[in-house]
Amino acid sequence: MRYQGKITSWKDEQGFGFITPNGGGPAVFVHIKSFSDRSRRPAADNVVTYELSANDKGQPRAENVAFVRLGARRQANARTGGISLVIASCFLLLLAVAALAGKVPAFLFGLYICLSVMTFIAYAVDKSAAQNNRWRTPESTLHMLSLAGGWPGALVAQQLLRHKSKKASFRMAFWLTVLVNCGALGWFLSSA
Repeated sequence: MRYQGKITSWKDEQGFGFITPNGGGPAVFVHIKSFSDRSRRPAADNVVTYELSANDKGQPRAENVAFVRLGARRQANARTGGISLVIASCFLLLLAVAALAGKVPAFLFGLYICLSVMTFIAYAVDKSAAQNNRWRTPESTLHMLSLAGGWPGALVAQQLLRHKSKKASFRMAFWLTVLVNCGALGWFLSSA
């Protein structure tokens, strides 16, 4: 018989965690070797199905664990993420074309690329710190990098690294930095 539950704790370094069954009940131990899909790393909040067995001491243990397919909401988030990547790519492509055509200074395109790379790295460092319980990069620093022009790199990092892509207050502040940056760029180009 298969059961469904959510991984409520996962220790990636040790390769194990616990599943809280849907409908309640005691937490079920799960080991990385019990997953049928080894190409994907488990994480807290993943919904899974599993078969129930017991260890030598009679404690519940999950076997033949499988990830539950993305729901409609997560699929919509994935589509939105794809749109975000298109926005970042199109912006940088348009800026590159404008620089090549002499409509904007070439250094401006280089500045956006450098800031985007720096912002992507900042997100990667912050994600690593979050996973390893180390000092985190302040959200204000990530927003300042985006505001300065690194927002295309932030968009790519949010989608590829799956970092800072769910918290609504962060996302709202992030999109505000994008609007302010693009507004400032438009003002700069119109006054030049």
